[in-house]
Amino acid sequence: MSRSAHPAGPRHADVLPEGHYTAPPADLNTLDPKVWARTVARDEQGVATIGGLRVTDLAEEFGTPAYFLDETDFRARCRAWAEAFGTEADVFYAGKAFLSRAIVRWLHEEGLNLDVCSGGELATALSAGMPAERIAFHGNNKSEDEIRRAVEVGVGRIVLDSFQEIVRVAHIAQSLGKRQRVQIRVTVGVEAHTHEFIATAHEDQKFGIALAGGQAAEAVRRALKLDGLELIGIHSHIGSQIFDMAGFEVSARRVVQLLAEVRDEHGVELPEIDLGGGLGIAYTSEDDPREPHEIAKALGEIVTRECEAAGLRTPRISVEPGRAIVGPTAFTLYRVGTIKPLDGLRTYVSVDGGMSDNIRTALYDAEYSVSLVSRVSDAEPMLSRVVGKHCESGDIVVRDAFLPADLAPGDLIAVPATGAYCRSMASNYNHALRPPVVAVRDGEARVIVRRETEEDLLRLDVG
Repeated sequence: MSRSAHPAGPRHADVLPEGHYTAPPADLNTLDPKVWARTVARDEQGVATIGGLRVTDLAEEFGTPAYFLDETDFRARCRAWAEAFGTEADVFYAGKAFLSRAIVRWLHEEGLNLDVCSGGELATALSAGMPAERIAFHGNNKSEDEIRRAVEVGVGRIVLDSFQEIVRVAHIAQSLGKRQRVQIRVTVGVEAHTHEFIATAHEDQKFGIALAGGQAAEAVRRALKLDGLELIGIHSHIGSQIFDMAGFEVSARRVVQLLAEVRDEHGVELPEIDLGGGLGIAYTSEDDPREPHEIAKALGEIVTRECEAAGLRTPRISVEPGRAIVGPTAFTLYRVGTIKPLDGLRTYVSVDGGMSDNIRTALYDAEYSVSLVSRVSDAEPMLSRVVGKHCESGDIVVRDAFLPADLAPGDLIAVPATGAYCRSMASNYNHALRPPVVAVRDGEARVIVRRETEEDLLRLDVG
């Protein structure tokens, strides 16, 4: 296949019509370890590898598009979070980021707990052997059936999200002759520096019970009076993809203030607080995420300082990393199809996936990196927009990136940091078949979530 350079499309930042990049990278062949899973490298022929396996061989065996997940990296990140917080705190992996039975087993083996937010996630956790007492159940509108099952199996905590849910959970627990451990989720009025759709601690949104106006204090009063509930603490979550710890400091201060009010009014010191998750990862080389030990140290110091000032015993802390664990461990592999240069603007590079396997760019204007991975190239950088094959002009995978000007149909390109919220939010839009998730470890690859087939689509269509 000939690889001729595409003459149209800008090469340098001074003609960049819009976007986030300011200049092409010095070397298009470098795979920045900040954004790629830890076993990703290039072999002597310049082909990218993961776990020692070449992406060209993986594409041949498993097809494209496909998610490839570095199991070694995933397990190492689990251990890093567990070790950072130690035995005096709890780490709950946020299953919404990506959940499968293999993931549940890895979490169990590495000593992490699991946070679920639907009956389906709970079913997945239980089917893979996660002990119920190590599961937390979230959600702003849990059904009675979901609550009943959670109470019946004995989940470690249910996070109460509304006044109605306080009564609902208490009634179900009492009818089953149980006393359910619960936390109350509060909105603390913190404006996290993130996209408005993933900021969750300001008052004008669907999650939690506001501290403002005494609502959270009233929720505590009601929960303490109900025999079916054992109130163990307060939960807060300020958003997602956050790098600045200042929001967590404000949140912790306000939660501790509520704990002091509970002590003063009821003579009870609640033993736990959950500060949620939302810690950011590197999607591009410009992102600078914190390491787990830095986060653990910062959160521990914040909570200890605020509790000492309030005269409270320091409660047990919980955190809920999801993206921070699984996000960096996977990439999505695509095959290049149509390449369309637009004179004076950019070159559109169409791939065999799109918004059905990664909705985040269209939904949140998320930024991603992309690299040619089936070979190396010395061609000039070409300003590109990687797009999918769906019938939507917003079907964009990577909005602005530089790829080599000799890119050609049939080449393989990969988007790193797609472990979180890509497969879990994948859809069948245009009746696309959702890609497989392939785990790679020590030179072996195995499917942990298989690729959908046309039979899968037609099986649900009973008309």
